[in-house]
Amino acid sequence: MYVCICNGVTERDIHQAIDEGAQNVRDLNKSLQVGGCCGKCVTVARSVIRSRQDEMLLDACSNAAA
Repeated sequence: MYVCICNGVTERDIHQAIDEGAQNVRDLNKSLQVGGCCGKCVTVARSVIRSRQDEMLLDACSNAAA
């Protein structure tokens, strides 16, 4: 799914940036230019960040319990 139409940034691009250390929209703006044009994507980008961070936390907890 496209998150930022202005810069052609997909949810997958954001996931990869998070996996590489991005933690917030500011980090995504630096690496992917998310929110740097019209700004309409910022809310969705925040949601994608939270969702991915939750997934990573669950994975870490599952691995620690195993």
